[in-house]
Amino acid sequence: MKYAIALLFALLPVLAQALETGDKLAPWTLPDQHDQAYSLGPSTRILLVARDMDGAKLVKAALAEQPQGYLEARGAVFVADIQRMPAIISKLFAIPAMRDYSYRVLLDRDGQVASRYPGKEGQVLWLQLDNASLVAQQEYADANALKAALDQAKRP
Repeated sequence: MKYAIALLFALLPVLAQALETGDKLAPWTLPDQHDQAYSLGPSTRILLVARDMDGAKLVKAALAEQPQGYLEARGAVFVADIQRMPAIISKLFAIPAMRDYSYRVLLDRDGQVASRYPGKEGQVLWLQLDNASLVAQQEYADANALKAALDQAKRP
């Protein structure tokens, strides 16, 4: 019985992550690599979430040749879950390197935002939003497919 209860509590976070079309996303605010705060709001149309470094590398590859403002022009934001990155590494190396990126990276240092959304490690979760409500979701494991989807996304 004790193991059944422990298993139930272990599965609760997984079960809580399920998102259904039409669900309203809870608001949140995260800093970017320049320590500028960004809040999820009605103007966000695409939320990209990377749970690990491999997912973040997919986004980096997809955006490699894109000009500054590319994501913003599509109403898109990118959340990187960096909770497993050692603080000394993020502070001294990773975040300073991110400051050279042509796109904004919202830094989820303690995993409180990324953990709200389903998604596999090594992939990028794409949440299509309308006024902070989920319209559709997709996962990408290939940078070229992610780039193609972003190229097709236009602000209304």
